[in-house]
Amino acid sequence: MLRIAILDLYEGQPNQGMRCLREIINQWGEYHGIDLSWDEFDVRQRNAVPDLSYDIFISSGGPGSPLESIGSEWEEAYFGWLNSVLDWNNNPLNEQKKHVFFICHSFQLACRHFGIGSVTKRKSTAFGVFPVHVLLEGQQEPVFRGLKDPFYVVDSRDWQVIDPDFDQLQQMGAQVLCIEKYRPHVPYAQAVMGLRFNPWMIGTQFHPEADAVGMRMYLQQPDKKQNVIDNHGQEKWESMIEGLSSPDKIMWTYNHILPNFLTIAAHKHILQPI
Repeated sequence: MLRIAILDLYEGQPNQGMRCLREIINQWGEYHGIDLSWDEFDVRQRNAVPDLSYDIFISSGGPGSPLESIGSEWEEAYFGWLNSVLDWNNNPLNEQKKHVFFICHSFQLACRHFGIGSVTKRKSTAFGVFPVHVLLEGQQEPVFRGLKDPFYVVDSRDWQVIDPDFDQLQQMGAQVLCIEKYRPHVPYAQAVMGLRFNPWMIGTQFHPEADAVGMRMYLQQPDKKQNVIDNHGQEKWESMIEGLSSPDKIMWTYNHILPNFLTIAAHKHILQPI
């Protein structure tokens, strides 16, 4: 049986991310006929992290600042887990490597942990459906196979990773895969939107798990719709609904990134003899 751990960083706040992750895992398993199980770990409220009996790890997005947790018990537990996975993968005696996917808040924590970029507060909230530009390294990334340039993502964050340290990236063997949309009219650095940290760890600053149906239902709730209009304008709300309705935007990303990651991460397990 393939065992998957979901590290929940939502701190108990209502969200669509965990539902989407469960559905992607279940749909992927059914499609490939894979016998799998998954467990969830409440990292921020219970300091809960998985052990190394799991084959694949997905670490979720979450609310708040990725800097305020420095020195907290849950972050120490989280980075302890991350370091244990690194140690496992770096041990040549362990042929079965542990694959990890970091999403949004987790991505920012990982970038800070590895020291590969500046984690800063954005001037304004990034919220909506946006294009993301694929770099050369991203075009060669198997997890991005089938994506277009640009491809479209759901973005929801007040923080960002910018100014990657290319010396540190090179030392780690890490690669920037994609970057924020071009904004020539404003004097701000483009955020790093996707990174390959090492052969077994990858992450995105956007939400590849976001599905169009759930997001559309969420945005059409009267209070949520009014909140978007009050904070971002009617045009922003309408553009988000349009972006969610187009099959070659959000659902294209939903159907490629995490399913590709799971297939690659599970490949050796799938081929293992019974």
